[in-house]
Amino acid sequence: MDSLSGMVVFTRVAERESFTAAARDLKLSKSAVSKQLVRLEDRLGVQLIHRTTRRLSLTEVGRTFYERARRIVDDAEAAEQAASTLHSELRGTLRINSPLSYGLRILAPLLPEFMTRHPDLNVDISFNDRQMDLIEDGFDMGIRIAKLMDSSLIARKLGQTKLALAASPGYWRKNKKPSHPQELITHTCLLYDYRSNPREWQFTGPDGPLTVQVGGRLRTNNGDALLTAAITGLGVCYVPSFLAEEHLKTGQLETALEDFMTDGVPIHAVWPQNNHLSAKVRGFVDFLVEKLPTD
Repeated sequence: MDSLSGMVVFTRVAERESFTAAARDLKLSKSAVSKQLVRLEDRLGVQLIHRTTRRLSLTEVGRTFYERARRIVDDAEAAEQAASTLHSELRGTLRINSPLSYGLRILAPLLPEFMTRHPDLNVDISFNDRQMDLIEDGFDMGIRIAKLMDSSLIARKLGQTKLALAASPGYWRKNKKPSHPQELITHTCLLYDYRSNPREWQFTGPDGPLTVQVGGRLRTNNGDALLTAAITGLGVCYVPSFLAEEHLKTGQLETALEDFMTDGVPIHAVWPQNNHLSAKVRGFVDFLVEKLPTD
């Protein structure tokens, strides 16, 4: 138990980069936190944290130890929550990874209500369009907007988003709207870097799935950057409809090829199999299912 207490203190100091902040979170004195960390380092025979008058930072050994210690602390928190009859009282820290644009538009507005419901739960959410390794990067769960390929993750579908192919009215005036996806080869297309192949766009026609090779001068890893470029007339974007809908309503963008759109891209909450669906993950996933539209 003394080892676990030391890990709890160490992980909190590492995350907060401050003895004072860690002590406040753990409701301990600053000296008690410092003593716990010293005892842990003495027991291990290594230095885990560099201490200077300006900041704290992990040593190389400390970084390795932190990744394992954090999992142990999280498992301990999950065991405590599972044993508790007060399932609604979520505790600890919930670490979430989400695509940037979806996170800002959909998740961020929901967080205040979720955190008000669970005042003892901390939320650490990272917005990043790059698909992260949940285990390696220390996340409890993630949001995926794609057909899932990784069988090592457990998933629950939250809904789906349709795709929209759109450009500004000015662009369409200068460049005739395509009547068939193959005509996109003559257009300037705006490329999303995190597609499996940014230059291959998929559609569905009368004869089934259709892949078109497109080209363009701009390639980026963020959907909002594509939208900005499309609105200013730089080219054609192919993005999830939740990104484009506001600009379609205002007339800043106009769609094309509506009859060739795919059925939609699924949105899933995912978590590692070894997480055993902890109470805090289950609580947030159930909350999302409650709040998000099914389609």
